[in-house]
Amino acid sequence: MSGYILCQTRKAEIPYFIENISTNIYSLEELCYYLYHNLYLVDQTIMNEGLCTWIQEELQLPKLAAKLRAKIGKFVSAEDFLYPVFKEINYLTYEELKALNSKIQKLDGETPAVREKQKGDTLVENGMYVHAIRVYQKLLEQKNLDKEREGFRESVCHNLGCAYSYLFQMEKALECFRMAYEENHSRPALKCYLLAFHSIRTPDEYENEAAKMGADQEILKDIKKELSYFANKPKAHIHNRNIDSMLENFTRDYHRSTGS
Repeated sequence: MSGYILCQTRKAEIPYFIENISTNIYSLEELCYYLYHNLYLVDQTIMNEGLCTWIQEELQLPKLAAKLRAKIGKFVSAEDFLYPVFKEINYLTYEELKALNSKIQKLDGETPAVREKQKGDTLVENGMYVHAIRVYQKLLEQKNLDKEREGFRESVCHNLGCAYSYLFQMEKALECFRMAYEENHSRPALKCYLLAFHSIRTPDEYENEAAKMGADQEILKDIKKELSYFANKPKAHIHNRNIDSMLENFTRDYHRSTGS
């Protein structure tokens, strides 16, 4: 699967829109790539009649569409849906198939809450920050998260803060990082909270907050080192002729990440 893969099937004239990552796909190879790399996003938004119709009409693969239709239902598993798609073009090597089996076994052994967090994390990796925020927020509404592994709620709060920060909503990010710290009062969470606080508050406010939170010299030294590192990173030079292209890319990425 590494490197370039020549399309073995028809390329669609009308693409299939993958809602979770706001992306169009045009071939069965692209669908396979998405499914293999985004197991936690394989849900009812893609395991549905719409995909079957697209496979039948656009890719002209009626037999595959029929196989998938037979598996669509409330209790369909990702495994039952994935394998017919991969086998249609022998997309995976033997080693990749073994790796996929291991991933699916791991997924099947996880609790619904862990799978939802992984879904949010995968959305963040794909730049879909608004979708990820919704997943994290809904997860935090659950009252039984304390039954998960130690630090689970802290991790969800932290990742929610990161998603907000990628959208430059730093006040909301700061609130989430504070929530993460309040869960277990861990040193990494305190460091992250103070770094975020420093980015949107005055130096005096930062010093007062660090003292109020009881940050020791070791944490303050680490924060200073982090800030110094980012301050000394070389800035990319922007040529005037590239500005329009950059703005176009920023606009496209913004609309994709926010779902707008």
